[in-house]
Amino acid sequence: MKPLNGKVALVAGATRGAGRGIAIELGAAGATVYVTGRTTTGQASEYNRPETIEETAELVNQAGGRGIAVQVDHLDPAQVQALIDRIDSEQGRLDILVNDIWGGEYLTQWNTPVWEHSLERGFRMLRLAIDTHLITSHYALPLFIRNEGGLVVEMTDGTAEYNDSNYRLSMFYDLAKSSAIRMAKSLAHELLPYRCTAVALTPGWMRSEIMLEHFGVTEANWRDAIAKEPHFAISETTRYVGRAVASLAADPHVARWNGQSLSSGGLANVYGFDDLDGSRPDCWRYLVEVQDAGKPADVTGYR
Repeated sequence: MKPLNGKVALVAGATRGAGRGIAIELGAAGATVYVTGRTTTGQASEYNRPETIEETAELVNQAGGRGIAVQVDHLDPAQVQALIDRIDSEQGRLDILVNDIWGGEYLTQWNTPVWEHSLERGFRMLRLAIDTHLITSHYALPLFIRNEGGLVVEMTDGTAEYNDSNYRLSMFYDLAKSSAIRMAKSLAHELLPYRCTAVALTPGWMRSEIMLEHFGVTEANWRDAIAKEPHFAISETTRYVGRAVASLAADPHVARWNGQSLSSGGLANVYGFDDLDGSRPDCWRYLVEVQDAGKPADVTGYR
């Protein structure tokens, strides 16, 4: 059962984290997936981390899809244009665009007011989170709108409801993540005449490579981190949000979500998919009802 057989996807920002999980799950559903990022086996980005786009492409292949790694700096319009020209030449279509470019984990100064936060780091974060998405959409959407039924996913952190009610611990981070939600709403309006859909999507507390490293654990023993941070019990794999994207892409009625802000846990309850361990974490409901409410960590009824 490969509901995305014949579909072509671009996961922009797929070196690690959510982008990698999304690319794998799109591949598992049968898609051809172009995975982009700056880190390759021969060149590292400013992150200076070991994950590469070639690894992601191979994981897509192992999942049953076709992964194609392309080194792209999405702040460089010429590189993005060349990427889209290549997809057009090789495939002649683009059905799924996931704007997941980020790169700000090491730039944010948490709980730091704007007058103390580094302007250089703050503006770099905004360029990585906003300019990259706009540049990619600008060049990709003319190919995308040739066919009806396409899906654009703007990846972010937090639902619109949560972000509207909560300060996200840094003005620059708050702007970065709220902007992606607004971009999805704007794209939904612009794509409507072409019968295509745009949504904003957030994972929950995601066990990315960087997050696991932060807690000094691996995916195999991630529960050991709960002793240090009890609320980490609600966390989810990167594949969980990947299954959310794959479910949206395979939904013939995906237009019902046009312009909306969605979450992995919320979509799991609609489409019936689980995380890799068979659980179904609903992180954003948990954050509001348990963690932010000051209650002891207890995921009963939330995963």
